[in-house]
Amino acid sequence: MNLLTSLRYLVALSEHRHFARAAQACHITQPALSNALRALEKEFGTPIVRRAPSYAGLTPEGEQVLGAARRMLHEHALLQQELASSAEKPKGRLQLGVVPTAVPVAARFAARLQATHPGIVPVVRSLSSQDIEEGLENLSLDLALGFADRLKQGGPFAVLPQYGEHYFLLRRLPDDARAAGAGLRLGAAMRWADAAQLPLCLLTPEMHNRSLVDQAFAQAGAVVRPVMETSSVLTLALSVLAGDVCSVLPGALVGAVCNQGGLEALPLVAPAMVTPVGFIHLAKVRASRTLEAALGLARNEAWLQEVARHSGTLGD
Repeated sequence: MNLLTSLRYLVALSEHRHFARAAQACHITQPALSNALRALEKEFGTPIVRRAPSYAGLTPEGEQVLGAARRMLHEHALLQQELASSAEKPKGRLQLGVVPTAVPVAARFAARLQATHPGIVPVVRSLSSQDIEEGLENLSLDLALGFADRLKQGGPFAVLPQYGEHYFLLRRLPDDARAAGAGLRLGAAMRWADAAQLPLCLLTPEMHNRSLVDQAFAQAGAVVRPVMETSSVLTLALSVLAGDVCSVLPGALVGAVCNQGGLEALPLVAPAMVTPVGFIHLAKVRASRTLEAALGLARNEAWLQEVARHSGTLGD
């Protein structure tokens, strides 16, 4: 039995919570996955997986093995990077989790990191804030871009501030107001209370960004009843393009559609909402070569100026 390989299969099972999907992710058959897990149980002399017709979770002992598996695989990856890299030429994968509304920034960051360090392979995953925090703690993520105000002071995470997330009402212009060849138009400020009266497409209630938007409407004394909800930030923008609805988007997402003609973005005020977004990592875990390089870019003044231009107030 290859212990590290079997531990990798266990981690895959815990992430996918389904034998067939875990086997597919590991590029093996389901019987091979099951045999490897039984070999682990024999190695440690204890049941690891709860036996049922479908995946039913891990035993308490299995959870202990899973925690050790993640630490061992993390140290193995660190060692591989140390042996294959130098401080000037880091090599390896960087697992980057990102909240959906910050995906445009994360994509720009990952591309810049890869161009600066060709040996790094960024893996960008769009995840909820809770999944990001769990991923950092269980070492399945190296770095995350998310909402800094969710984190408790004195907790396990360190934060590198990046930008303040401003909010805009995105709407489609009437046909007679569209200029041929023109991109996104920046309009006059609109109050949250006025925006609440429009037909809105908003994120679904479990999304953290939706809770921030709801707080702004509540502070404005407005009750919002969206005509459409989605868990996809792409749908927020596409719904405005395709129908008669409006949407509330942060600056990073509005900037991603700035070349799309026929749209207007209006800064939302009263209240003025600015949500801090930053890179998050575990404070007391030894950084890999790829993480050190990523943190270096996140602190770079030129990068911070660029991200402020493209993600904040939409100004130049």
